[in-house]
Amino acid sequence: MEKQIWIGITFIAFLLSFTVVGIYSATQKQNTTTDYLLASRNVNPWLTALSAMATGQSGFLFIGSIGFIYKVGFAAIWIPLAWTIGDYIAWLLIFKRLRLVSQETDSDTISSFLGQENLSPKNQGRSITIISALITIGILGTYAAAQLVAASKGLNAIFGWNYELGIIAGAVIVVVYCFSGGIRASIWTDSVQGILMILSLLILCIVSLLACGGLTELWVKLNAIDPTLTNWMPTNLPWGFFPYFLGWLVSGLGVVGQPHVLVRAMAIDSADNIALARNIKLVCGLMNSATAFGIGLTARVLLPELMTSGDPELALPNLSIELLPAVLVGLMLAGLFSAAISTADSQILSCSAALSQDLVPSGSNSYRKAKIATLAVTAFVLAIALITNNSVFALVIFSWSVLACALGPLLVLRVWQKPVRVPVAITMMITGIVVAIIWNKGFNLSSAIYEVLPGMAAGFIVYGIANLQIWPKDLSKQ
Repeated sequence: MEKQIWIGITFIAFLLSFTVVGIYSATQKQNTTTDYLLASRNVNPWLTALSAMATGQSGFLFIGSIGFIYKVGFAAIWIPLAWTIGDYIAWLLIFKRLRLVSQETDSDTISSFLGQENLSPKNQGRSITIISALITIGILGTYAAAQLVAASKGLNAIFGWNYELGIIAGAVIVVVYCFSGGIRASIWTDSVQGILMILSLLILCIVSLLACGGLTELWVKLNAIDPTLTNWMPTNLPWGFFPYFLGWLVSGLGVVGQPHVLVRAMAIDSADNIALARNIKLVCGLMNSATAFGIGLTARVLLPELMTSGDPELALPNLSIELLPAVLVGLMLAGLFSAAISTADSQILSCSAALSQDLVPSGSNSYRKAKIATLAVTAFVLAIALITNNSVFALVIFSWSVLACALGPLLVLRVWQKPVRVPVAITMMITGIVVAIIWNKGFNLSSAIYEVLPGMAAGFIVYGIANLQIWPKDLSKQ
């Protein structure tokens, strides 16, 4: 009981520190929708990088990814490696132009950027904006719900709270962050939380490796549990290793369809600082992936019972309780909780932007209506989180793939200012979603190639076919 009290004190202390950061950010805010949604496009690259890292890795890293590593072993390394390569390519080729073009077109949200109504005659891009906004709210809302589930799993493992209470607590904290200063508060708190993520994962990785007797002993013990855990190559790949690796690399490229990450590139103070932000994010993200990998492997040795009578996605909180003193357990829980919340608040802000700016344009200049939209979206996300019983890993992977396939191809074309007719753009989005779902649920081929590759490819194929048919026509109507 005494240990839980100290865990609680430490955990609350960290949460209060995040809240203070969020409240302080409010002293810098302006009561405009552009400031609420994009922090007046004045975020420095260090904050951009740390925030993008925290919101991208999220509770998925602490819960879903570590649980997957626990079950698969060394062969799990290829997913974060391929994902990181694809993500870096996206930042290299897309994000600088996104910052420039979004300002040129006066786009405050991803949906308005995709529609680019101010460049379309007779407001023809309005239907693109509406459909992409609906996709954002529906799918990104599910993604945010997964973060609340991840946070509640941590609270359940350490304090014994039921999942519903943890989910509600997470939703309340998200609203506080959002209301305190909009996207600026989200980015500032994400940055502090990102540093905490790095520190907490590093501490637990070192302690758990020492508990296993070092890297050599870890290998020996994993091999004794199950020889497949020490295989570097994934087994049972229907089409072999290269298609599998390529599919996950393209999933990293799928960041071009994630509004909650893209908005950080739009909010940075200068397009010239994208390169610095990209490199900072790369280093920090690789550190987290490496330490999470170590935690997942050591948990399999130190907590083998989770495989048969527990939840592998609770490996990190259970390992923390097993190995760390109360204060550091509080640190780990704060790291897990903040990782989830840092993503959830970003996603809820992106969804509320889609609602208040894109679906209800009459409220696009109303700061008050933007906050009302945030409350409405939070209620929607809370409902999804309370009724779903899926794993965090499954929810995040599904949501990421659908968003990537629906919005990614069109965003790439918009960034490079390629002409896209309205029917073609809508067909691209719908086709991407349909192909991704059929590939995963119908053909069950995601173990061969992750569905982001065929889904995004389908979107570009639609554009290519339509382009061949309409290119000779008058392009002034594009």
